[in-house]
Amino acid sequence: MGKVTWGFTSSIDGFITGPNHDMSWMSGLGSSAEGTVEDLASKVAVIISGRSGYDAAKAQAAERDELTSEAYGGAWSGTEFILTHRPEELADDASVTAMNCPIAAAVDRAQIIAGDRDVQIISADIGRQALEVDLIDEMQIFVAPVFLGDGTRIFDVPGGRRVYWELIAEDEANKDAWFRTFRPKRS
Repeated sequence: MGKVTWGFTSSIDGFITGPNHDMSWMSGLGSSAEGTVEDLASKVAVIISGRSGYDAAKAQAAERDELTSEAYGGAWSGTEFILTHRPEELADDASVTAMNCPIAAAVDRAQIIAGDRDVQIISADIGRQALEVDLIDEMQIFVAPVFLGDGTRIFDVPGGRRVYWELIAEDEANKDAWFRTFRPKRS
């Protein structure tokens, strides 16, 4: 069975999107080392994302470039689950599977589809939910050299909550963006 990963690119100040789920900031970052995106994409069979990100991507489709219009800049193909309380509203979009269920049920279904490949969560809120029920095996994070000042925080818990991580891999090929892989420290 593959891993459940939480993967994203973040600004230095901890945002994975700008205000209103804006992704245009990623276009100014330059490119990754050759093969990086394709290698990462090849490991992922199922992506789990949220309704807010889905809606923003649809609304911004005309403004997004190749890098930000599709997962892994179009290098990925597989099954995408959208977690939403209103799945019937996405019934006409055959490119996604809309689900109204707890994250654990979505991950269980995704792992069956994924087999030996990974399930990747690309939503801050869904990642937080998965972390709360101990479903995250790895966090894969690119930290880009940009401040956004506002947007969607990586981890937003009113009142705070500490989660400690253990570094398991460093990517030295991508010097422009700090790329690391962590796993949660479990007690």
